Amino acid sequence: MTPTLRALLCLGLSVGLRTPVQAGSLPKPTIWAEPGPVIPSGSPVTIWCQGSPEAEEYRLDKEGSPAPWKIEKPLEPRDKAKFSNTFITDVYAGIYRCYYRSPAGWSERSDPLELVVTGYFSKPSLSALPSPVVTSGENVTLQCGSWEGFGRFILTKEGDDRLSWTLNLPHSSGQSKALFSLGPVTARDRWTFRCYGCSRNSPQVCSPFSDPLELLVSGESEKPSLLTQQGPIVASGQNLTLQCRSDVGYDRFALHKKGGRDHPESLVLQPQAGLSQAHFPLDTVSSSHGGRYRCFGGYKLSSEWSAPSDPLDILVAGWLRDRPSLSVQPGPRVASGENVTLLCQSQSPRGTFLLSKEGAADPPLRLKSKHRAQQYQAEFSMSPVTSAHVGTYRCYSSRSTSPYLLSLPSEPLELLVSGAADTISPSQNNSDPRSESPASHPQDYTVENSIRLAVAGLVLVALGVLLFWSQNSPKQTQDAART
Repeated sequence: MTPTLRALLCLGLSVGLRTPVQAGSLPKPTIWAEPGPVIPSGSPVTIWCQGSPEAEEYRLDKEGSPAPWKIEKPLEPRDKAKFSNTFITDVYAGIYRCYYRSPAGWSERSDPLELVVTGYFSKPSLSALPSPVVTSGENVTLQCGSWEGFGRFILTKEGDDRLSWTLNLPHSSGQSKALFSLGPVTARDRWTFRCYGCSRNSPQVCSPFSDPLELLVSGESEKPSLLTQQGPIVASGQNLTLQCRSDVGYDRFALHKKGGRDHPESLVLQPQAGLSQAHFPLDTVSSSHGGRYRCFGGYKLSSEWSAPSDPLDILVAGWLRDRPSLSVQPGPRVASGENVTLLCQSQSPRGTFLLSKEGAADPPLRLKSKHRAQQYQAEFSMSPVTSAHVGTYRCYSSRSTSPYLLSLPSEPLELLVSGAADTISPSQNNSDPRSESPASHPQDYTVENSIRLAVAGLVLVALGVLLFWSQNSPKQTQDAART
């Protein structure tokens, strides 16, 4: 046997053993996976191959593995076969094709099926830039990132359409991230996304899904109100609940924190007097609760949300362990119309000082810190003071890098304004006057003393009149008797 004939014979045997597929007139089979092509590790999966009723045998090939990967007999009416796996692992991740044999020969291979197995590595994070709050018609960028050094990221959109986007990444050290540009976003659909990352060496072995991210598509309907009964300054360890309310009649509300994760959507409580509202309990306050919040109203049958509420800043006091001092010039007791300055000071380097008034609904005043005479300080001017300034004040400090985390409060300072007797400060209203000494709460008695003197003068005049009348009355009686 000549060398050429021997080589051709070996080549023919090789082709016959490894590649029994011959392209012909047989229809190409269809391949798919149930419940889907992305499967969590440990879950069952079934790969289906559908061909011709004339099929006598179905085969499944896995790219990179010896062929065939599996062989199955057709199910009646013989036009398809299933390849079942009850417990899938990373070994099953890969690219599959199927084909079948009939009396007419072998069919061509199906289109590829990429079977992804998730649950390995740590899950990535998914965020929206600059914010998950999007006006209808705008574009948005979603960022999927991880420190695992993935070679690609896949972004998926939840819903019936099951859209997905894939980005391959160049090799780099440190954090890997992918930016997905989407839009324009409309209110016709709910925009909820997840992402996952895949190994650079085994592209079908991937991480768990990220936490879901829902885009809030805001419209033009009336904005709700966001408030808290505890006030904007809360102590670390305190329980906190935010309340979103509206008189529009929304039947669901959403809460968004700038730069943080969105809180689960909340349905409204029982509407009262035309007011719809929902409560968002944030549990025990920690440093992570500090930030800027907004809420949105919406309807169950629509994916569009209202315009955002006005922002509510939640400030966590006690995170910084220093306590600033608070003083007042010219003093805690001033006349209406005078100029008053409250001075907040700290020896610790601080970027901002805040001044709050007890019982006030308005957010605290903020001023940048100034360094003077080895002190960090801020001067809060009130010019001119009126009865509205009467009350108890405290000040706080914060760092520029964490503006929502505050120091301990200063000692309280009560400001009294003479000529504002009709105004009662919160501390006076809640106190027991019998338990307080005059020295602890100095008062201006000028008006009261004037009233007392006037009453005393009237009493003296009345007594003089009575005395004069009593002295003259007997004499008038005697004269009348003589006549």
